[in-house]
Amino acid sequence: MSSVQIRDVRKSFGAVSIIQGVTVDIADGEFVVLVGPSGCGKSTLLRMVAGLETITAGEIAIGGRIVNKLEPKERDIAMVFQNYALYPQMTVAQNLGFALELARLGKDEIKQKVAAAAASLGLEPLLGRYPRQLSGGQRQRVAMGRAIVRDPKVFLFDEPLSNLDAKLRVQVRGEIKELQRRLKTTTIYVTHDQVEAMTMGDKIVVLNGGRVEQIGEPLELYDHPANRFVATFLGSPAMNLIEGTINGTGTRLMLPDGHSAAIGSTPAAWAGRKVLFGIRPEAVRFDPEAELEAVVSLVEPTGSETHLIAHAGETEIVAVLKERMRIYEGETVKLSFDTAQAHFFDPESGQRLSLL
Repeated sequence: MSSVQIRDVRKSFGAVSIIQGVTVDIADGEFVVLVGPSGCGKSTLLRMVAGLETITAGEIAIGGRIVNKLEPKERDIAMVFQNYALYPQMTVAQNLGFALELARLGKDEIKQKVAAAAASLGLEPLLGRYPRQLSGGQRQRVAMGRAIVRDPKVFLFDEPLSNLDAKLRVQVRGEIKELQRRLKTTTIYVTHDQVEAMTMGDKIVVLNGGRVEQIGEPLELYDHPANRFVATFLGSPAMNLIEGTINGTGTRLMLPDGHSAAIGSTPAAWAGRKVLFGIRPEAVRFDPEAELEAVVSLVEPTGSETHLIAHAGETEIVAVLKERMRIYEGETVKLSFDTAQAHFFDPESGQRLSLL
């Protein structure tokens, strides 16, 4: 078994608390992504799993064994770093086999494992080259191959794609996901990129300020964010959060400057309540029959869709249109919302409000 249990783990540097009681259960063979903004503690947490940082409090178990006091080499993990960490004086083949040499495996076994890893990653033509002769994507494949040959219990990835250009990132993230599916090795992957998190993980752990905001499957978090932070962090463009007050019938949101919008049916007890109304940009509609008027301030065509920013008084609303429409900056449009995709949050705590 190669499950990983992180139980109430804490990390402090002096008086500064970096990780504040994180608990995550990772099943055998699962691909889990730790995501959050810079400084949220995700890389520190990964380094504690690897044994590169000490744990201030709590427990980490790999395969049912507590590893708090074990050295990294005793944990049976393999880590892929952001900067690749290849040995410049070694060829690709030597880089792939170096850890196996340290483990005193026989030459024939090392050759076999290196050949298998190279074949799985398309590295056979590059085995005689040195890292300086490789592109960024090729170096990343070598770093991944060096992890594969060890056949570890757990793969750890620390923002491995951040040095690649946008097109190559898409390609390599697909390769990593396909490789993990094939090997079925438990994987913990750190990124600040929410698109990477959504497309790669079986499960996402959203971190903020050293705490877990929410854990769940990608679409579960996207469709049912637990709070304001998760709602705005996952999704690009971010979810609209519109401040307003529910009217007496519970069917309209009254904006601060006199505008209003239909929001579907809400509980009778919410009449007069202040809320944050959340709506994804793709759930904003251009509707000539709607009452909410807004002035378009920015139009961004991307090819497959068009992003717009409009203002209803002081309230900014972002929309994503799949269909092509001729809309110009300065134009007044009428907007409605797909209320089946509406979210409500408490403006003070930021927590999700249930319609039930």
